Amino acid sequence: MTRAPRKVLVVGGGAAGNAVTILLRRAGVTVDLIEARPDWHAATGSGITLQGNALRVLRELGVWEQVEACGFAFGSLGMTAPDGTVLHVVEDIRTGGPDLPATVGMQRPRLQQILIEAVRACGPRIRLGTTVESLDQDADGVSARFSDGSRGRYDLVIAADGRNSATRAMIGIADRPEPTGMAIWRIAAPRPEGLERTDLTHGGPAYIAGYCPTSATTIYAYVVEGCRARASVPAESYADEMRALAEGYGGFWPEIVKHIDDPAKVNYTWFDRHLVEGPWHRGRVVLIGDAAHCCPPTLAQGAAMSLEDASVLAELLTTREDWDDRLLTDYHARRLPRVRMVVDASVQLGRWTLDGVRDADVPGLVGRTMNALKETP
Repeated sequence: MTRAPRKVLVVGGGAAGNAVTILLRRAGVTVDLIEARPDWHAATGSGITLQGNALRVLRELGVWEQVEACGFAFGSLGMTAPDGTVLHVVEDIRTGGPDLPATVGMQRPRLQQILIEAVRACGPRIRLGTTVESLDQDADGVSARFSDGSRGRYDLVIAADGRNSATRAMIGIADRPEPTGMAIWRIAAPRPEGLERTDLTHGGPAYIAGYCPTSATTIYAYVVEGCRARASVPAESYADEMRALAEGYGGFWPEIVKHIDDPAKVNYTWFDRHLVEGPWHRGRVVLIGDAAHCCPPTLAQGAAMSLEDASVLAELLTTREDWDDRLLTDYHARRLPRVRMVVDASVQLGRWTLDGVRDADVPGLVGRTMNALKETP
């Protein structure tokens, strides 16, 4: 007897949800993808840093050529003094292997657009402006009721609805992101001539100042400071606040500062730590991406960990006959040590900065972590 095609509900149309949808559809799995935002294209954020292990998954998704064409590849990291003097340049570790760049910077909305186009091309049922109202499970599957009053029946539900995942709470997982004590100001800007890699400055008016090229003509720039109460920083002051910090830096910063003039284009975000230590599933509902874990961007590995989740889960779902508790437990067992390593290292780097630890082994921690990520997940 021929088995009916399996049917999966993916909740969330960000990087993790889009990636797992593409991989499952490629294997012939029926997928419904829902996204809470009515405008799926409205990805927030000024830019994203994609290291080799993220690029490896994007190549698996079949979108590497578009990413390469739209992004800005580079292979080194500069350390500079607050006045812009270059103190040291290190070669980045190629975590995706020798045939991929060490790092690609991209405009985050452009990456989202590339993934959306790939999702649409693979033929899932897509519903925007839609959320899950309830999930009822039994031994054979999950019945979902949606915000538009419709219902669906699924063999598996994949919760890819971000760090504030409503699905995570719905299935009784109480873990939530917790602030680490640091916050970041970000803005997209034109790329100054000669800026061809990420440079980081530790010290000066903020804890960290840096930038990343995101295309031939653009960058995103950021400054990191201690958390302030959000109510004390009105949105209309965002440009003034970021500019006041950024004006204390030299090098390319005076050119960047000229473009910090519109508060609507400045993003202010606290750093969070989040890792669900226990199982990432309840019955036939499983977490991936930021719904299961997130970390400060000190290692630029957040998107990579989400994309790897999608790749590993899709591999298990498309190579095993039984979609059972053992499969989802094995998924968790494969992902937890690697994700914990990244989360803990990312938080530790920030903690050393907050505590002013001058003899911290930052190069050693970064090197060990990045070398470990060269291994396929």
